[in-house]
Amino acid sequence: MHVSHLTLHDFRSYPLVEVELGPGPTAFVGRNGQGKTNLVEAVDYLSRLGSHRVATDAPLVRQGAERAVVRAAVVKDGRTAVLEVEINVGKSNKGRINKSTLPRVRDLVGLVRTVVFSPEDLALVKGDPGHRRRFLDDLLVLRTPRLAGTLSDLDRVLKQRATLLKSAGPARRSSGRSGASAEGALATLDVWDDHLARVGAELLAARLALVEELRPLVGTAYATVARGANREDAGIAYRASTDLPFGLDPARPDPGLLHETYLAALADRRREELERGVCLVGPHRDDLLLTLAGPDGPDGARDPLPVKGYASHGESWSCALALRLAAYELLREDGDDPILVLDDVFAELDARRRDQLAELVSGAEQVLVTAAVPEDVPEVLRGARYTVAGGEVTRDE
Repeated sequence: MHVSHLTLHDFRSYPLVEVELGPGPTAFVGRNGQGKTNLVEAVDYLSRLGSHRVATDAPLVRQGAERAVVRAAVVKDGRTAVLEVEINVGKSNKGRINKSTLPRVRDLVGLVRTVVFSPEDLALVKGDPGHRRRFLDDLLVLRTPRLAGTLSDLDRVLKQRATLLKSAGPARRSSGRSGASAEGALATLDVWDDHLARVGAELLAARLALVEELRPLVGTAYATVARGANREDAGIAYRASTDLPFGLDPARPDPGLLHETYLAALADRRREELERGVCLVGPHRDDLLLTLAGPDGPDGARDPLPVKGYASHGESWSCALALRLAAYELLREDGDDPILVLDDVFAELDARRRDQLAELVSGAEQVLVTAAVPEDVPEVLRGARYTVAGGEVTRDE
């Protein structure tokens, strides 16, 4: 799979730009602030309807414009389809395939699959749990697009339930409210508890199974990019905010059993939730634990230590790269080479990690690289090259 043509209308800094692309590596070279990252960000946005740089769509629309359009001709198995997303400020976005409007914009998700390496990847290791949850969820949706609906449902349920908790808690404590009215609010909360348990169980089951698939790939990738490491040095584990059922097989978790687990946990923490007015139970409070083998103990064993807080800067980068490489390998195992985006990542790496990463990804069907200077692009990835400056994207001859 690769993008053969990219068109942007009012996306970020570009009123209009068109770029011809092809298989193999393509580098966009230019000083910071010239718009090179905007090009690869657009390809990634088309893949998952989200940006690796910002949390909302508003910054993606050029200042003064009402909407932005990202359009790409995508080649897969010798056939070409034109995918398009229209990003609207304050209104619903629209998706199109070969000019036909889709019923839901999220039907575009997964038709193009990308893996992005960027300086922001350090947040996977050093940032808050939300970064790691997003990593898992983005990968889940690329592999199983219907889970985009599950995530949307979860967001809606959490918002509705949080609003109810904030109103039901004070009402429950207020002596001026009738018992019947308070009981009605709690009965409504029961309904939303079941919604949260059902949707949360589906997402939790998918995340648990995904982590089991990623674990050996992360170990192998870490051994590849970290000097002197082996496959057992790096580990990942899913840390649920709720105790999981005894004997649960994380590789094949039962959503029905997880649904019951969530219902019991919600009942157990209802008083606390009402007092605090926040949702304390659910996959929105989980984390992905990253570990590295610690120093040798007296018995020769090396207990795992959390990467966050213990790893050096170089080890942190190796862990972040290992996560992205594991995601890339998992997507490849599904049958299609994802498009690789290497966004200003080589300037952040030492020479050995730079060369190692370049060698690992050079065989991908399409690799899009951004760099401030040509020297930042490893020799093995020096294919087609564009100079980006002053809002112009010019192919070097």
